[in-house]
Parts: sequence; C-alpha cells; structure tokens
Amino acid sequence: MRILLLIVAFLALSLLGLGLFSYFKSRALEAAYPNIGERFDIGGYSLNALYKPAGPKADLPPILFIHGASGNLRDPAGAFLQPLEGRAELLFVDRPGHGYSDRGGPENAMPDGQADAIVKGMDHYGIAKAIVVAHSFGGSIAASLALRHPDRVSGLVFLAAATHPWPGGVDWYYRLSSTPVIGWIFTRTIALPAGLQRIASGADSVFHPNKPPTDYLEKAAIPLVLRPATFQNNAIDVANLHDYVSRIAAHYPEIKAPTVIITGDADEIVLENIHSRGLARDIAGSELVWVHGLGHKPDYIATDLAIAAIEKLAGQPRDLQALARQVEARIGQKTRGAEAPL
Repeated sequence: MRILLLIVAFLALSLLGLGLFSYFKSRALEAAYPNIGERFDIGGYSLNALYKPAGPKADLPPILFIHGASGNLRDPAGAFLQPLEGRAELLFVDRPGHGYSDRGGPENAMPDGQADAIVKGMDHYGIAKAIVVAHSFGGSIAASLALRHPDRVSGLVFLAAATHPWPGGVDWYYRLSSTPVIGWIFTRTIALPAGLQRIASGADSVFHPNKPPTDYLEKAAIPLVLRPATFQNNAIDVANLHDYVSRIAAHYPEIKAPTVIITGDADEIVLENIHSRGLARDIAGSELVWVHGLGHKPDYIATDLAIAAIEKLAGQPRDLQALARQVEARIGQKTRGAEAPL
C-alpha cells in the first residue's frame, strides 16, 4: 500500500511539475511571438487579425487568408504579405482558438462556425467581398464560407486543401487531446514539452519532400500551437474534420465562385487524389493546377504560382499550367542540388 501511495505521489508531483513548466513556457512563447495583429469583439469574444490596406496602385481586389491546422495568421503572412502588400486589401486571420483569437462558443469547433466568425472579421474591416486563399485545414473553412456566404467570395484559391472524407483516421495525440478531461490534462502537462522536441521534425515532414525555409518556425510562429488551450483547440478541429467534410462535401457543387486548386503529387499530409481532385470534380469550372514533386506547402514552395492564381481570379491573364511546369523545374533543380555529391 505504501509503495502504491509513493507511486501516486510521484505521478502527481510529476504532473504538477509538467503543468508548471507548460504554464510558464506558454508565457515565454507569447513573449517570443507577440501578437502582430488586432483583437476585436465579434459578439462576446475576440477575433485577431492582421489587416493591411490597399496602396495607391492596387491592382487586386481584397484578399482573405485562412491558415491551416497548427498554424496562425503569421503562417500565410510569412509567405504572402511581402509580395502582395499594397496590391490589395489583405486580411490575415487567426482562426477561432488559434494564435491570439479567442475560441468562442461550441460552434467554432466546426469549420462552418469558424467561417461565420471570419465573415464577422471581414465586416469589422468593411470588406464586402474577397478572394479567399486557404491552406490545408483552412480549405474546409473556405468551402464552408463559399457555401454559407456566397456573396462575400469573389474567388477561391485552395492550397493543398483538406475538404473531403479520407480513409483512416488522425494521429493518436489529436484523439487523446480532444478527449474530455484526459485531453485537458494531457495538453496542460505532456503535450508542450513533448511538442518542443518534435516541432522541427514536424515542420520537415509537413514540407517533405521540399525543404522548409531555414527561418520558417520563427517566421510563422508555429510554437504558439503548443500552448495548452491552443493545442487542444487544434486537436478538436482535426478530430472533428472527417465527420464534418463527410456531411458537407456533397454540397460543394453548389459553389459558384471562380476557383483555382493548387496541389502537389508528393503531399503526404493531405492526399491530393482525394481532396484536390475531389474539389476539381465537384466545383464546376474550377482549374486544377497539379505540380509534380510539390509537398504540402505550396504557399511557401510555389508562392509565385499561388499569387498568379489570385491574379487570374482578378481577371489578369495568367497561364497557371505553364507556371506549374516552371515550379516543377525549380523543385527538380533544388532536389538535384541537394542530392549532388560534395
């Protein structure tokens, strides 16, 4: 009995220590990656966004960027802010429960609730209509936004989007973290220190077979997802996604907005043959731009192609298929360079 009590005491002290570490490390992460946006009320909770007005020589309509799982507004801003600043109104949003946005109510555990919240963010900045650029998990939100608020969407750019039901499930830690009580304990004790050990290799796997920029983790402030509440919100999002897209995907043919879908055949995170090809099948008139050798991050590896897609949706003449071949050649050169003997 005494041994059992000692074991319980040891476990309790260990969890307490991990909990204290997670709390103070979370505050340190927020100090390292402070909010670069603006928090504003959208009806009982705050959304966070980075807004950049159009310049005097703007040639594009407003553009809304929706980040994927484990991300925040700094992720798309790191790829698109510099090349697009001044050309259009730009709105980068922290999805509810991510970055510096509050989670809000239970409706925000689903993509349609997050889509509604993001539209309120558009309202805050007086953006009536925008081209929506969405990466990965953000694709399900962009599709929901186009279905629920079609008058707010002037075009859609899906980047390695997750939008359709897929075989299999999700990683164990998403299920564990999204479980009531146990998930709360796990995310506030073990998840953060374990995540710090895996975050660099995680970025490598997301970009694979392409190489992430050397400053990607810092530029995109990815460690913010390790904060306990954010980690749990992210896990709930991912755990809920399969059931959600299983219900909503049948409605994609109702989407009428001009659409470009950019994907790579080397994406091991979101299978392009299910999601991107599914979107191309379901959305009439959409253009599928398929890039050989491209992984899950076309926003960073094929930024010029994504911007060309935005320009095409804005009415500018762009040959996206020809540009895709140029991206393939660039990827091939980098791959050959990496494999060259020293």
